[in-house]
Amino acid sequence: MTDPNVPPPERPEVVHHTTINNPPRSSGGGSWIALLVGGLVVVMLIIAFVVFTNRGGIETPDGTDVSVDIDLPRPELPDAPRIPDLPDVPPVEPPTMPQPGPEPAN
Repeated sequence: MTDPNVPPPERPEVVHHTTINNPPRSSGGGSWIALLVGGLVVVMLIIAFVVFTNRGGIETPDGTDVSVDIDLPRPELPDAPRIPDLPDVPPVEPPTMPQPGPEPAN
């Protein structure tokens, strides 16, 4: 602690000032989202206008009496290719395999 009876030190002749420049806050960054949403709303309004003023370009039928002929000819498959005749070859007997047996004693 300092002694309260001691006079304060003399002030120096040089005084330092610190200047802090704070730029204004920017509120940008969200404007492109608003532009995108606005553009989508405009496109949806144009589509809705075209669909509802032209009834969607689809004409309603006059009645429900519809006659449809679905008589189709029966499809025919082409003939399958013929397998050529094999030459007469006598059957081949498989080779005989040696049978395991007891080992010869020495």
